[in-house]
Amino acid sequence: MNKIKLTTGLSMVAVLALGLGSPVLADEHGVYRAQFTTAVEEREPVDEIEELRNDHELVLFFTEFRDMEGHTLTHRWKHDGDVEAEVELTVGGPRWRTWSSKRLVPEWTGTWTVEVVDEDGDVHGSWSFEYIDQDEPPVVTDDNDGQDDNGGDY
Repeated sequence: MNKIKLTTGLSMVAVLALGLGSPVLADEHGVYRAQFTTAVEEREPVDEIEELRNDHELVLFFTEFRDMEGHTLTHRWKHDGDVEAEVELTVGGPRWRTWSSKRLVPEWTGTWTVEVVDEDGDVHGSWSFEYIDQDEPPVVTDDNDGQDDNGGDY
């Protein structure tokens, strides 16, 4: 298995560019996976969010820790750089999947970030998504001249 330490958003781009899918974060800090999602089923995230329209009011931040049993880590939720919430999570086993959630108000558009912080206040990773107005046009990333895969218009 590839082991890559992520400490900045730029590193996240490198992991995704390498085709590793969900970030693999196995490092000395014990953060193995982390991502935003709209739900968790059977202790696994159902999707990965980079952008969320403001007609969705609930977002979760999923984290898998390895070899951190007994430690308390915090999900520090920030909106455009301002701390909005801190959720303490006690790791109860050698492989521990957990998550915190934030109920959003439609007016709170902007950049939402979660930092994973240890008991000493050290930040072990930072992940972000954009909360956008539902009326904004979708971001098109392919060259299909304004048609979806079925030949219809967007």
